[in-house]
Amino acid sequence: MANHVPTLDIRRYDTDRKAFVAELGAAYREYGFCGISGHGIAQDLIDNSYDVFQRFFALPTETKLKYHLAGTGGARGYTPFGIETAKDSKYFDLKEFWHVGRELPPSSPYAEYMAPNLWPTEIPGFKEYGYGLYTALDALGSRVLRALALHIDLPENYFDDKTNFGNSILRPIHYPPITQEEIPNVRAGAHEDINFITLLVGASAEGLQLLQRNGEWLPITTQGDTIVVNIGDMLQRLTNHVYPSTTHRVVNPPGEKARQPRYSVPFFLHPNPDVVLDPLPQTITADNPNRYDTSITSHEYLQQRLREIKLIK
Repeated sequence: MANHVPTLDIRRYDTDRKAFVAELGAAYREYGFCGISGHGIAQDLIDNSYDVFQRFFALPTETKLKYHLAGTGGARGYTPFGIETAKDSKYFDLKEFWHVGRELPPSSPYAEYMAPNLWPTEIPGFKEYGYGLYTALDALGSRVLRALALHIDLPENYFDDKTNFGNSILRPIHYPPITQEEIPNVRAGAHEDINFITLLVGASAEGLQLLQRNGEWLPITTQGDTIVVNIGDMLQRLTNHVYPSTTHRVVNPPGEKARQPRYSVPFFLHPNPDVVLDPLPQTITADNPNRYDTSITSHEYLQQRLREIKLIK
């Protein structure tokens, strides 16, 4: 990865736990980002997922729009180009995307918060690989959270029963080729993620940048099996900003590279809808007093933020 954002092999959690937890925690305190390698997610699963996602985005617009559920905030299915807008931005992002959510039985107490998934019948294997990747990233995110819990003196499994029914989202994204010479829009405007942590599969194409404390933008690209994992606003709030949610963006590439499409697949790991995001006692100190004087659940927080980025009204 570029410059100083480290990549850590998560297999060390089992072989060198104390040092791994210390290094991981230090990376997140400094950058809010870290690369995770050695995760064991099969490359075939990632490659096949990318294949079915790219084939979906290549479908005619009228076909894709069959899977756009207007008024739902894009919670499931297809969200077309020109809708999502970064908070406080004047211009919409240059992207279209699909949402895969958690599969729940109708009897689940959380079913009211999570709509059933849609699956495009035109693309064989979309559900198999799409939900397969969802499940694999959900499990990897839980492993990362166990290490983060230990770093702030929580029990290892503290987050397990707070994310096992989280409203987590797999979001395949297509950034189409940019054909205009000068436009004010960027592929993804500067923003912070809403959720607990985000796991990004496929940051190999240039464009992703994070905002450093010195005000400069740091490019992030990956090699090999590395998955970029960053902190979201919900975990920042719960940890009283011990783990910062870092501003990031996807800029338009220069020259001919702008004429090429870009694909990425982030997984947004969310807590269960009824988790209260009050700062944890372990993160409140004389040097870091409680930054929040009101309570909010993760579902309430999500709805508030979806309105801010213009996915719901």
